Amino acid sequence: MPEPRKIVIVGAGLGGASAAAALRERGYTGEVLLMGSDPHRPYELPPLSKGVLLGTTDEPDWVHEEKFYAEHDIRFSAGVTATRVELGARLVLDDAGGEHRYDRLVLATGSRPRSLPVPGGDLPGLYTLRSLDDALKLRSAFAAAERVVVVGAGWIGSEAAAAARTHDADVTVVDPVAVPLATVIGETVGGVFRDLHAEKGVHWRLGEQVAEITGGPDGVRGVRLSGGDELTADVVLVAVGAAPRVELAHTAGLELSDDGGVCVDAGLRTAAPDVYAVGDIAAHFHPRYGHRIRVEHWSNAKDQGTHVAQNLLGENEPYLASPYFFTDQYDLGCEYRGLADPAADELVVRGDLAAREFTAFWLRDGEVSAAMNVNMWDDGDALSALVDGRTKVTAEQLKTADLASLT
Repeated sequence: MPEPRKIVIVGAGLGGASAAAALRERGYTGEVLLMGSDPHRPYELPPLSKGVLLGTTDEPDWVHEEKFYAEHDIRFSAGVTATRVELGARLVLDDAGGEHRYDRLVLATGSRPRSLPVPGGDLPGLYTLRSLDDALKLRSAFAAAERVVVVGAGWIGSEAAAAARTHDADVTVVDPVAVPLATVIGETVGGVFRDLHAEKGVHWRLGEQVAEITGGPDGVRGVRLSGGDELTADVVLVAVGAAPRVELAHTAGLELSDDGGVCVDAGLRTAAPDVYAVGDIAAHFHPRYGHRIRVEHWSNAKDQGTHVAQNLLGENEPYLASPYFFTDQYDLGCEYRGLADPAADELVVRGDLAAREFTAFWLRDGEVSAAMNVNMWDDGDALSALVDGRTKVTAEQLKTADLASLT
């Protein structure tokens, strides 16, 4: 396969920027265009709901120094949105009137916050959290607020609630689930996060639906629940998940998966010639799991972006990395590796749940499908090996044995 003359990367987040850098690291000398709608240079998203929202930093973790792109001959276009892809003509059009021909194309368009489909869900003054500018505005709002309502008890909602409490706001979190995070880590481990937030003064309204966002042209006044209660608030944050930005792929005719992502094979290729997708939008056939998975965590964007570079240059290597994410809330920090089904997998806990110093394992057919270390930091390599290696273990071994010896 001849080396492509021009590679266009649509989406200048972590996935797109990692792909551009990896191409140069692999010695690619052709033209690289990296384009994205965000006005800032590429940055990582995790600090937005952590350090930036807490006020310990005013900046995210930039993927590269500002001068990196020019020094590596990467044409970086900020604040430019791709509007159409013409697969037959190998052409990307943008909202500035640009037309960009490509030999290889990478779609790394990321996600957008989901809206709340209730009356008042489009009122001015509602907050979401996805970009650096979102985080800075929300931090200022938290600092000035007396009462905050967070709609959504997922990872973003939980981290934002912790930040709002750090700013001394009165915080209520609303979610239809009975236990926060239960769909990801199950009710037992999710209960650890529920109790932590309650100890810190967060009011939970679990098992309840939002019926309406109240307010008017002057802004949001609060939230009315389906049971009739009204929660007044200076700030309402909607954190009900993210939707992959696949409009560009869809209008181009690329196949979408059942969960709305762009279908790619094990090597991150779509069915269209020379078109790849990475990060939040990639519904990737993962050889280890035997089906498509779509992962919205930062490590997936980074690692898929880095991985796709070799395949853009003629290789066909499958992407095999396990999902990974981390969170920091108050004095709790944790890392999660793998992909569990809490409803079906066996939960094994090593350590002390009440003290919030433990490692949780999820066992499926005698193999570790996922592992989560909470305020324990010595066994990261062993946990990765257990998840990646699919080593046969017993619950008793996970509770008592030296973890490194099991790998």
